[in-house]
Amino acid sequence: MGHKIEDIIRMRYSCRSYREEPLSKNDRLNLSEFVSQKNKGPFGSSARFTLFAAEASDSKELKGLGTYGFIKNPAAFVSGVVKESAMNPEDYGYSMERIILHATEMGLGSCWIGGSFKRSSFKEKAGIASDEVIPAVAAIGYIAEKRTVTDRVLRTSARSRKRRDDDEIFFSSSINKMNMNFTEGYGRALEMVRLAPSAANVQPWRVVKEDENNIFHFFLERSASYTKIMKLLRYKDLQRIDMGIAMCHFECTAIESGLKGLWKKESPVEVNTPTGWEYIITWDGE
Repeated sequence: MGHKIEDIIRMRYSCRSYREEPLSKNDRLNLSEFVSQKNKGPFGSSARFTLFAAEASDSKELKGLGTYGFIKNPAAFVSGVVKESAMNPEDYGYSMERIILHATEMGLGSCWIGGSFKRSSFKEKAGIASDEVIPAVAAIGYIAEKRTVTDRVLRTSARSRKRRDDDEIFFSSSINKMNMNFTEGYGRALEMVRLAPSAANVQPWRVVKEDENNIFHFFLERSASYTKIMKLLRYKDLQRIDMGIAMCHFECTAIESGLKGLWKKESPVEVNTPTGWEYIITWDGE
């Protein structure tokens, strides 16, 4: 990426209002090339992504997906498929977010769309196999100069720019406040996690740092009310996709900062986490 990852993350927001025009040839080729690259997440799931132009039928289908039905004039969609596996939501979120950050750097707007796509045109366009799923898609396009009234209302009600404070999501091994400088090094990587998008802006990630080293354990704290809604609508587990997005932000920022490390699935034995936290993965850094 030519821009700093922090600038790209801060630039990006859930855009629901687009200019009514298709992607330029250069932008379409640029994004298509990036989308077509092989994508494998930290847990090993390979996702296959496709960029396709928006059609009138797509907007009609979105009307059945809650607030996503208010997305206006998207130029295109990115849809991905991944084989059913234990950790495919996290891998999918990780890989899709890399595409969205690339689109943001290009100056394009985007919006994550979670839902059920088993019987949609997205399924047909993505060429999905019987053992594959589409956990989410993304709307892409040129940001409209003026947002619609509905867009402004939705962003206000969702508190889209509001984020939890550091001491609500980042902790020491004793589950006290993490003592970090959040403007540099791993602290900066954690700040980019804090700014990550999440379904309904729930921000379900919790990170515990071991006191004597750069080992960070990532946990998921589910929102009970949101989980009930997801089960009722039979949507994919969007909060696990959110964890993949957070992992993408953390890793990309760490790498850009020259920090070395790798993801490991090793449940920490000495961390006494609150009830309801679900261990996801660990970053073992130098």
